[in-house]
Amino acid sequence: MADYQYDLITLGAGSGGVRASRLAGGYGAKVAVCEEDRVGGTCVLRGCIPKKLLIFGAHYADHMEDAVNYGWTIGGAHHDWQTLIRNKNSELDRLNGIYLNILKDNNVDLKQGRAVVIDDHTVEVGGERLTTENILIAVGGWPNLPSIPGIEHAITSNEALELPILPKKVVIVGGGYIAVEFAGIFSGFGSSVTEIIRGEEVLRGFDNDIRKSLSEEMRKRDIKILAKTEVTEIKKSGQNLLVTLNSGSVMETDCIMYATGRAANTKGLGLEKAGVELKKDGSIVVDKCNRTSRSNIYAVGDVTDRIQLTPVAIQEGHALADMLFNKNKQFVDYSNVPSAVFSTPPIAVVGLTEEEAKEQFEYIDVYESNFKPLVHTISGRDERTFMKLVVDSKTDVVLGCHMMGIDAPEIIQGIAIAIKCGAKKGQFDATTGIHPSSAEEFVTMRSKRSN
Repeated sequence: MADYQYDLITLGAGSGGVRASRLAGGYGAKVAVCEEDRVGGTCVLRGCIPKKLLIFGAHYADHMEDAVNYGWTIGGAHHDWQTLIRNKNSELDRLNGIYLNILKDNNVDLKQGRAVVIDDHTVEVGGERLTTENILIAVGGWPNLPSIPGIEHAITSNEALELPILPKKVVIVGGGYIAVEFAGIFSGFGSSVTEIIRGEEVLRGFDNDIRKSLSEEMRKRDIKILAKTEVTEIKKSGQNLLVTLNSGSVMETDCIMYATGRAANTKGLGLEKAGVELKKDGSIVVDKCNRTSRSNIYAVGDVTDRIQLTPVAIQEGHALADMLFNKNKQFVDYSNVPSAVFSTPPIAVVGLTEEEAKEQFEYIDVYESNFKPLVHTISGRDERTFMKLVVDSKTDVVLGCHMMGIDAPEIIQGIAIAIKCGAKKGQFDATTGIHPSSAEEFVTMRSKRSN
């Protein structure tokens, strides 16, 4: 066997890369991680964690407003954006330190800089060439921006998390989960928000009833949704921006944010020269073992073309470390992966949409519930909760579970276990509900929706 400096070199210190590296180090492998930014990756530094903190902050406006009808007198409240950003950054610093310690405690070397793959067993970072038995690509994704005039005036979610001043008017381009989450954030803090989408509804790929329900709730919050619309040009006008639409109309705004998807961050890594097969969008082609077209080069997380979720990247990194260094070959199961959108109100889902189920099964039953949650019967807020079960008529197996409303992510996480175990509608029905709760609706829905 060749004499290499490392058993594994990982490019990228995000969730998947750190999980694989620290487990490999814990198993006794000699490991190095190359990272050009801070340790933690998209989720910790530019994604789910800082975004969720801003979501928490935005929700306090609702809480204070709703408290009035519960007898609370709240006067003189105001929000300081700079305080929130400063405290958010302090928390990210803390998490970065935790990730650094995780690597250190597992004897993983950290190499600062953007690494380049030279060949199957060589990586260059910071002018230093390192040899290794295995290479792992875990560099994640990066926001996409279209090539239109004036795009340099736009920001992405990366910059939105660091805005020094809260904009009074915001235009958000895109209809995915990042777009609707930031629409809720900015609106919650008092900004006037317009969301521009190419399709008819937000959240393409989600259950249609969920999509429509969320659009209704967003509009109740005065978030304008311009469907079947595209931006053709952005111009600077003093301190403001002029946004031209494909209809010919022009909008004035303080800020325009693009949330039109993310692309694999593979540019400049030398993968093509190393013989690693890439798709047209730059994502890396891998097999069920996370192996690329080169037998000793692997990839996990958003840099591949699979499910772009942090927990999935962590599972992939874990499976890879076990396979390479713990003699435990296992595969990630991509079926019935739950996911959440921290919109306002939030969404969580697991399993098939109604549309997907109709394509795959001959007969399905649909159960749904639409109601005002108990907390808002007194608060006076006009916000609904929507819940839905999709069931195989022949086997009674629950194929999909969808929810929009308060605590949806917390509720669906538990439901996901049942779905993963192949639970049947009869078993849902036989389960005693927790009363009073929104969650109990999932075990009390008895009437099939007429199609």
